[in-house]
Amino acid sequence: MIKDFFILLKQELTVTIILFILLFIKIGVKEMPARIVLNIINALLFLNLLAGFLFIRAGSLFGDMFQTSELISFEKNLLNLGTLIISLQSYHWLKNHKHALEFYMLMLSTLLGMFFMISSNNLLMLYLGLELSTIPLAALANFDLEKRRSSEAAFKMIISSAFSSGLLLFGISLVYGIHGSLNFAILAQGYSASPLGLFSFILLLAGLGFKISAVPFHLWTADVYEGAPVPVTSYLSVISKGAIFFVLVSLLYNVFGNISDTWYHMVFVLSVLTMIVGNLFALRQQNMKRFLAYSSIAQVGFILIGISGQSSAGSSSVIFFILIYLFSNLGAFGIVSLVSSVTGKEDIDDFRGFYQTNPLLSWVLAISLFSLAGIPPTAGFFGKFFLLLAGAGKGNYIWITIAALNMVLSLYYYLRVIRALFMEKQEQPIPKINAGWSPKIAMIICVGGIIVTGLFSGGYTYIHSFFIK
Repeated sequence: MIKDFFILLKQELTVTIILFILLFIKIGVKEMPARIVLNIINALLFLNLLAGFLFIRAGSLFGDMFQTSELISFEKNLLNLGTLIISLQSYHWLKNHKHALEFYMLMLSTLLGMFFMISSNNLLMLYLGLELSTIPLAALANFDLEKRRSSEAAFKMIISSAFSSGLLLFGISLVYGIHGSLNFAILAQGYSASPLGLFSFILLLAGLGFKISAVPFHLWTADVYEGAPVPVTSYLSVISKGAIFFVLVSLLYNVFGNISDTWYHMVFVLSVLTMIVGNLFALRQQNMKRFLAYSSIAQVGFILIGISGQSSAGSSSVIFFILIYLFSNLGAFGIVSLVSSVTGKEDIDDFRGFYQTNPLLSWVLAISLFSLAGIPPTAGFFGKFFLLLAGAGKGNYIWITIAALNMVLSLYYYLRVIRALFMEKQEQPIPKINAGWSPKIAMIICVGGIIVTGLFSGGYTYIHSFFIK
């Protein structure tokens, strides 16, 4: 029994152990160079990633409130990989920050909450995991303590998170009042499209819609992304959003499958609005973080298309795209983070002539943006192709046409940045940046992931195998 407990809860316990190690270092060691601390943490995060692939078993704990499986373990490993990449990218910023240990404590606390959220088999466990993952994120958004806009970002995130959590909790209370249970299996058997049932579902969808920045629940996103430190923005954009999508797919397919004909139309409206608004607002952005914020909002619209497929292909395409999105978005944010930490520059105009002085970094950013735009043969093209293919299974070709037109529209603003990098010049471009070994490893992982997952089909086949066993 004890052995089962440790194996099933392995990934959560590993993160908890790392948290305690960091706490002991903070309390017990008076002076330690930042370089050594960051190397220790990166090593621990790498071991955490490796441990996630060992002793994988399916099972449940805590009265069936917590469950795990090969698929759930894989989803957590994706988050572990993204966290490691962000940590490697943050080296230049954190080596001069006096609160580096606190940064990792908060980040790993949010990761722990996401793990419990993904493994939840009960709406109460889902809510507790969501809160554990959200509250430390607000503190992370305010981690540039000397900058006013960082405090503003944290305040906006707290307000929006409190509102979305209130909606979610209200919806959960109504679900319990209707069914007398919060267990997913019991809800799946008897959930109906009654007026009160639909109202509670809308509240749940709206609460999660805030977390993934779906339109019209996106208004906090650009301001928080711009005000927060770039590594925190990366974490919000990829890790937090990816975890919510894993949960959303599980809820829609496994809990609310009885009302799929109803939520399909809701997802359709959310997807179309999210793609159009995200792309239109991305066209006029000058700050790179705001630009990538609206880009990520537009990507949410495409992911919702895959979810609408309501099939194993739909689930596979969503997880596969999140894997690609992880490499692509972190590749772009990694360059922005490096430039911001060294020079303090974050505007698109600042990157004019960037290729003159930093050709390697320019190519990393360009490949990442090509993948986000869905240009072949990068992985982003195949990711969006599988999403559209899964959505087309429902026969809504109007939706697919809108998505295709939005892909064409997105080419303009992605290529605008590419043009600034390679074709435009300025008298004093950003000077040559010595990236260091840590960010370089992160770049290699991101670019390698974009190329490998684009040229080889093994990634999608492996993910799809979870659903056909």
